[in-house]
Amino acid sequence: MLAHVESACLVGMEAAQVHVEVNLAKGLPYFSIVGLPDAYVREAKDRVVAAIRNSGFEFPSRRVTVNLAPADLKKEGAFFDLAIAIGILRASEAITITRWPRCIWLGELALDGTIRRIRGALPLARSLSQKGLKEMVLPTANAEDVSFLRKIKVRPFTHLKEVARWLTGELESPDVVSRPWKPVERPEGTDLAEIKGQAAGKRALEIAAAGGHNILMMGCPGSGKSLLAQALPTVMPAWSLEEALDASQVHSLSGSLRSSGLLDSRPFRSPHHTVSSAALIGGGDHPTPGEISLAHRGVLFLDELPEFKRDALEALRQPLEEGQVHIRRVRGRATYPSECLLVAAMNPCPCGYRGHPKRECVCPSHRVQKYLAKVSGPFLDRIDLQVEIPALKVEELFAEETSPEPSEFVRARVERARALQADRYQDNGAGRRTNASLRGRELKRYCGLTEEGKNLLKSAVERLGLSARAFDRIRKVARTIADMEGAENIQASHIAEAIQYRALDKKPAAY
Repeated sequence: MLAHVESACLVGMEAAQVHVEVNLAKGLPYFSIVGLPDAYVREAKDRVVAAIRNSGFEFPSRRVTVNLAPADLKKEGAFFDLAIAIGILRASEAITITRWPRCIWLGELALDGTIRRIRGALPLARSLSQKGLKEMVLPTANAEDVSFLRKIKVRPFTHLKEVARWLTGELESPDVVSRPWKPVERPEGTDLAEIKGQAAGKRALEIAAAGGHNILMMGCPGSGKSLLAQALPTVMPAWSLEEALDASQVHSLSGSLRSSGLLDSRPFRSPHHTVSSAALIGGGDHPTPGEISLAHRGVLFLDELPEFKRDALEALRQPLEEGQVHIRRVRGRATYPSECLLVAAMNPCPCGYRGHPKRECVCPSHRVQKYLAKVSGPFLDRIDLQVEIPALKVEELFAEETSPEPSEFVRARVERARALQADRYQDNGAGRRTNASLRGRELKRYCGLTEEGKNLLKSAVERLGLSARAFDRIRKVARTIADMEGAENIQASHIAEAIQYRALDKKPAAY
């Protein structure tokens, strides 16, 4: 006797449909699973046998063979337990099935028949929906994760008995109630009004948020670099449901998505400087998302940048450029999204006090040069804004600002600039969202310069020895500054300000 059940697994962020074939043959009782299963899937045999028996059904005393097709796709995870159990019940005619919907079956089984929560329910459901599938069975514990999806019907169950009674017509399945989604009105983070001084740093943050530009802040300890970084989420534009789904599905896959459903604010990830390359960009024997993917649609903050391992920083170059992480391993490959805004902070020297108005730096020039060289030129080229954050003077610390500008005012200007970019790029067919994502011909089309601007930029390139990539970065930043002013064309003044945000390019080698 043969039964067919449809299931699925994840390959990176994409769902791959898996056909579960269950065959019962005469012979000594034996249970085997074929079709390139990993250890999790092979262990399903014991879980399924116990779950069927403890749910009040008889496990067939036959030779049971389960085939997971296609055979060349590595099957990973505990997604298939429920599909295998249903296939065995159907093939053995242990239940009289009166309804058999065309749906995808997903769920891990406990030994008592309880259907347990699975990782990656949101990306699975979303990807299957995009492929045209209309219905799926999921653990009730995952119902909140997918309650914001509209194009796929989800049937949640808590126990194998419930599923069997539903198939026999004794029970109607509960429906997942579609929930409205609303982001938090004020994201967590430091309000700009709470930060004393640092007008240049605040301006740079606004430009970074408006154009999606990566930013590096360099300054003495205690100058406010970390505070400014923590304020960035409060000035970034409110995100849409689509962006929330994009970010939440990565957290669903990693198992860090809370049970209440989608993320309600942009992620802010701040890994320690001892983080490994695999933890930062993703990897492992079984590929999993790294910090840069968990920061997708949000902020990745790297404090004490030169203290990060060189290989970890260099591994970030391609994901920062392309907005995707491609992982290749012997046991599998995966692609994860990584469109985040990078914020980095560093000291100007090993002791941290070079350029401090009161404290003396004790670092010789060769140590400063060695310290700065820990961050490579190609990595710095991928950072649009390089800003010096000066130490505050005593009078600035005690001064009372008459009208400090709160984050919500800055956020309003950022959203206006983003709206201009959305209108400009909506028909270009390349999926661009921000000025920072412009490439090749798009730069020429959207970032044209006046003659005065060309001469100014040419002079800066010759004087500072800028690379072609840094040249393009300046044009993108100038485009954002023009958008913030509502200007259609990039003026020389916009170029001049953009050049000011190349702090490390302007430093001599032994700075």
